[in-house]
Amino acid sequence: MTMTALVAPTVADYEASADLAALLVRTTQDDALSVSAETLRLSCKCAHCTRARFDGRFPATFPGIAITEIGDLGYGLNISFSDGHNRGIYPTPYLLSLAGR
Repeated sequence: MTMTALVAPTVADYEASADLAALLVRTTQDDALSVSAETLRLSCKCAHCTRARFDGRFPATFPGIAITEIGDLGYGLNISFSDGHNRGIYPTPYLLSLAGR
């Protein structure tokens, strides 16, 4: 009996879309995924955003938000946005879940 290990997909490559409105991700399983900048901004789990949600002052939408910078942390991505927010850290499993994977 041969057992095959299941390998979870991980991020192989990433970039912002040409209009900066989405994060384009290619996984190690060669899936091409996309997550809108607004979804990413709304899904930020940093302490600042968590507190803003708790206090009821987190926006319901971020129309026109753009990705301005992407940093690779090894275990995930740090994404900065056009509203000046740069604390968003998206661990790979969370990022892939946002992309519907």
